[in-house]
Amino acid sequence: MTRPVAHLASLDLNLLVALRELLRERSVTRAAERLGVTQPAASAALSRLRRHFGDELLVRDKGCYQLSALAAQLAEQAEVVCAATERLFAASTDFDPATSEREFTLVMADYTIGVMGELLSQLLHQAAPRARLHVKLVRESLRAEYSDAIQFVDGLVAPPTHGFTLPSTRSAELFTDRWVCLISARHPVLDAGPLRLADLTRLPWVAPYYAAQPSPSGAPIMRQLALLGIQPRIAVRVESYLAVPHFIAGTDRIALMQERLAARLVGRADLRVMECPGEPEPITEALWWHRRYEDDTAHAWLRRLIVEAARQL
Repeated sequence: MTRPVAHLASLDLNLLVALRELLRERSVTRAAERLGVTQPAASAALSRLRRHFGDELLVRDKGCYQLSALAAQLAEQAEVVCAATERLFAASTDFDPATSEREFTLVMADYTIGVMGELLSQLLHQAAPRARLHVKLVRESLRAEYSDAIQFVDGLVAPPTHGFTLPSTRSAELFTDRWVCLISARHPVLDAGPLRLADLTRLPWVAPYYAAQPSPSGAPIMRQLALLGIQPRIAVRVESYLAVPHFIAGTDRIALMQERLAARLVGRADLRVMECPGEPEPITEALWWHRRYEDDTAHAWLRRLIVEAARQL
């Protein structure tokens, strides 16, 4: 049982930071500058990393370096582990937001950013001007990707339906919302009055985060369409909520959109927001975090800040 600990103790953890910078920069020279070491020292670190992983990691192609297949996998892991390590050693019972330079990592959809990102940014800047924020955008595989990795980020904003209600997680409700329909201002369906479920069935859809096959961790749009009994004809799949209007304007397509986000589009003359027929499920956005951060003073401060930003909406 002691072998993993012994193996970890034998590693030079400085290589972890070197790995992150080398994969970020894809350049020994720039990585050396970021690390504050000489170029030969950075080159030596790359050689040690190559021996350790049995892989080139950085492959020269047309005069510049590209990530190998293994390096592309390691890049995200290196970011997560370095951020978690920084938080671990930054943890303290004494936390002064006015002077802290701690980096906080949050995972959220661009919908959440569109709704409360600006306000959260302003509150953070006012209270902790030297603190840093790393915002990671969610992907289609939200639950699969973060059900374990949530312990390596400060928080994740997602609906409870995404399945993060686990013994190791804690949560706080942030805000509620509801689904509306988004169509082009010149859409022929406008001449027929309110939208009907039959319209939703026959029209082509723009679907953010729509997976080809339904799953328990499917995107909210999939859940809502299933609740409405709709088998959509998907015209555009896009990994973004903010991109949806660009694929609606001037077409006969339709999309579901969160009302708070749709409200920011009222100034666009080429779009119309309409009531969604049927009974779509209300939206609840919550902040999720791992229980290991419960007693972290800085983390508790961040949680209060995020909840306050949501309250001010």
